[in-house]
Amino acid sequence: MANKTIVAVWISLISNVVLTALKIVTGLVFNSKVLVADGIHNAGDVVATVAALTSALVARKPADEDHPYGHGKAEAIASGLVSIILIMAALLMVYKSVESFFSPPAAASWISLVAAFVSLAWKQALYMYCIRIGKAENSRSLIATAYDHIADVYASAAAVIGIGIALIGDKYHIAYTEYGDSAAGIIVSYLVIRLGYKMGREAIDILMDKNVTNEQLEQLTSIIYSVPNVKRVDSIRARELGNAIIVDVKVSVPNQLTVKEGHDVSREVKQSIMKRMKHVGDVMVHLNPWYADGEEE
Repeated sequence: MANKTIVAVWISLISNVVLTALKIVTGLVFNSKVLVADGIHNAGDVVATVAALTSALVARKPADEDHPYGHGKAEAIASGLVSIILIMAALLMVYKSVESFFSPPAAASWISLVAAFVSLAWKQALYMYCIRIGKAENSRSLIATAYDHIADVYASAAAVIGIGIALIGDKYHIAYTEYGDSAAGIIVSYLVIRLGYKMGREAIDILMDKNVTNEQLEQLTSIIYSVPNVKRVDSIRARELGNAIIVDVKVSVPNQLTVKEGHDVSREVKQSIMKRMKHVGDVMVHLNPWYADGEEE
């Protein structure tokens, strides 16, 4: 795990702590339910970011006797945990939003609007920063953190819209506008739940060793066929292991090749894949004999 990933997670953690305090304090002082709910959501983000940081550090550990394939799946576990936290936070936001429909509306505050807008801008910047590094380093935990940030952007956008509608309605005496933030909160909660579900599915797929995409398999096949003396690709499997892809292939080569010549083909297959495909950590190559007349033993 690259140091850039660790730095990005630390920045996210510190930012989440600051934003949690900003939202909850402002929400309590100015009686803004949507800001308090958003602050509670951010408190969950602190837990999620700690999980991401821990998993990133664990994933950096080299392979050992008990874990010969390394510790890369720690990031998938953290990603799954973040998805659970997102869904739970979204359900809490739904509860708070529905509850506010049956409570006397609080007076909207310009300071609450500013706090929500600051959170929105801050989280958008964090999302762009984390998603860029997460994809560059193929870090599942950092990509999950980035998705967590974009979920907060949705929540803060709902707060900005809701508080803004309430302020406009209060100024022009428009009925029911004081419940704008509650309605927006329910809509955003649905989007966050969908995001959490998608992240959870991706984490489960990695933990269950799901094959990589068809496009990646086709690219692998094309690379293998470009190696001299490869007559047929008999089977190919590839799975994600943390921030690396592990490839297993069976290829047929001319049966008259010597052991050394077969080994050279195997080595070239591995080197070609690792050179031309990003994030491939290891390639296991099994050779089968190929006969020009089509007969096989």
